[in-house]
Amino acid sequence: MPVYSEPSAHRNMYTIHGFARLPACPPARRLFIRGRKLARRARGCQVGAVHSPTRASDSRRAARFTLAVLTFINLFNYLDRYVAPAMFESIKRSDLRPSDAQLGLLMTGFLLVYTLTAPVFGALGDTRSRPRLLAIGIALWSVATALGGFARNYAQLFLARGAVGVGEAAYGSIGPSLLADHYPLARRGRAFATFFLAIPVGSALGYMVGGLVDHHFGWRRAFLVAGLPGLLLALLALRLRDAPRGGHDQAPPTAFPGWAVIGQLLANRAYRLTVLGYAAYTFALGGIATWVSPFLQRVRGLPQATATVRFGAIVVVTGLVGTWVGGWLADRLLARTRQAYLWMSAVATLAAAPLLLLTLMAPDPRVYWTAMVVTQLLLFASTGPINSVIVNVVPAGIRATAVAGSIFAIHVLGDVPSPFLVGVVSDHSSLAAGVLILPAAALVGGMIWVRAARTTPASLPA
Repeated sequence: MPVYSEPSAHRNMYTIHGFARLPACPPARRLFIRGRKLARRARGCQVGAVHSPTRASDSRRAARFTLAVLTFINLFNYLDRYVAPAMFESIKRSDLRPSDAQLGLLMTGFLLVYTLTAPVFGALGDTRSRPRLLAIGIALWSVATALGGFARNYAQLFLARGAVGVGEAAYGSIGPSLLADHYPLARRGRAFATFFLAIPVGSALGYMVGGLVDHHFGWRRAFLVAGLPGLLLALLALRLRDAPRGGHDQAPPTAFPGWAVIGQLLANRAYRLTVLGYAAYTFALGGIATWVSPFLQRVRGLPQATATVRFGAIVVVTGLVGTWVGGWLADRLLARTRQAYLWMSAVATLAAAPLLLLTLMAPDPRVYWTAMVVTQLLLFASTGPINSVIVNVVPAGIRATAVAGSIFAIHVLGDVPSPFLVGVVSDHSSLAAGVLILPAAALVGGMIWVRAARTTPASLPA
């Protein structure tokens, strides 16, 4: 059997022992389809060494490095996002003196900017260098987070938090697309589960860093501590390899011009229902993330340091366990049904809804802390699977746009309005009343995902 060796550094040749030497094909001419090597001659070149063990090992190392770097950066992504809610009570008592509606509007404004700019970065991510775009986004959100510490009035703080949304939109829309192109479908769920482990850890660090630095040094310095390290992460993002789009999929990436991409996504029933359910789920999650820490301080009477650290610890533990177990279990169930990711997300979210209501209404600390832990476990179990559905049900060539479109929809319909609406109800009634709209949203999200699982075709596009 012929054995292919690597090309010489001085000659563009492959040695085929027992046969003649032939020049190597350019990378674009190397093919690997459905796990089988296809060697062919074209313009006097021979394909064969491309999928050698060395190259396969390099590809796996690149995938692991990309997953590790993206997950680490995603941690700071959520730290910078949730450092502000941890300090709401201090900001409310500061010389800025915002109302609850205005505090909620800080998250709403951030998410609105994030939502409006995500499609722009999604379109760029389908055609331009993704590592460079990621580096730009990371640097931008880091500087904007730090600038929040210099705000002298509410308007300046609002603008600074809005600028954070621009940078995070670049990362949120492009990062999952780059990660998907490094992993085959069978391993993508676990890769996404690992990537999204950064949500609970980063969010919890945001609460902890915000609460503890605010407690000891003030809320302005907390913004500086949270934001400045991100500038180093921007340099790290430049070391990532931009994997070929759709390289692990059965069908080659398909390019859709301009508005045709939007039409392609809107015509996709599985994508529509998945994103609509995700929006309701995000409505609940956004309200929880923004208001639970103030709720524990104001309604349950806990000190700021206790509320932020304890809630942060719960988010870390339940997020790590729930996200990883959810991704692992969904991948195992995928052998039984192609809708495993949707069913996993639907059942977990439906179970979380009544437990969230118990968390917010039970007066006994033993009851509401226990209910909070189980609720968080169930909600985080959906993170990896549902994001895998979004990239799996669309063609590979428009994945970044599909992710950006989902970001737009889930935030416009989800956590853009929810923090503000909870704040409005709180200003007119009480925070205890305002948070009660959140369990209903979780219930609606789970029901929509049940509908999606029942109507999604068995065969999904690559």
